[in-house]
Amino acid sequence: MRGAIPVRDNGGMAAEFSFDVVSTFNKQEMVNAIDQARREIATRYDLKDSGTTIELDGALIKLASASEMTLESVRDILVGRAVKRGISSKVFDFQGIEDATKGTVRQEVKLRQGLPQDLAREIVKIVRDNCPKLKAQIQGEAVRVTGKAKDDLQAAIAAVRSAEKDKDWATPVQFDNYR
Repeated sequence: MRGAIPVRDNGGMAAEFSFDVVSTFNKQEMVNAIDQARREIATRYDLKDSGTTIELDGALIKLASASEMTLESVRDILVGRAVKRGISSKVFDFQGIEDATKGTVRQEVKLRQGLPQDLAREIVKIVRDNCPKLKAQIQGEAVRVTGKAKDDLQAAIAAVRSAEKDKDWATPVQFDNYR
């Protein structure tokens, strides 16, 4: 065939790109933030002798202090230190304040990690509504989004970011494994 343009076969499959929508935080940065908060509490005049403790126990932080007022200051210090280290304040799920021994108070703080199922379903719906060329599926506590064009993936990330801001989700979301 004269004048025919040779066609190259790239394996028969177009490249697929993907990313994961996750909710996580850097555990080492959390440890560092707690250490910084402890140091600040030990040196601050109003908190120095309050008997305040901060303990990290897996996905739980235990706070204890002399009064609700000092406990509130400790929470502010902890959240402030975490935010400075790049951890969203939304990872902290503060539980109720409980009375403890000798007139002290304590509070447990659960650390949010992983997307709850209802939020994962909402993210899948957002991706499908805004970017029909993409596939979004729930994989455990994450959402995998795949597609043939990186521009579509960028549009999906923008749509999820916008929804996060508009709806003020309690859980922070990050985008991981972009490839």
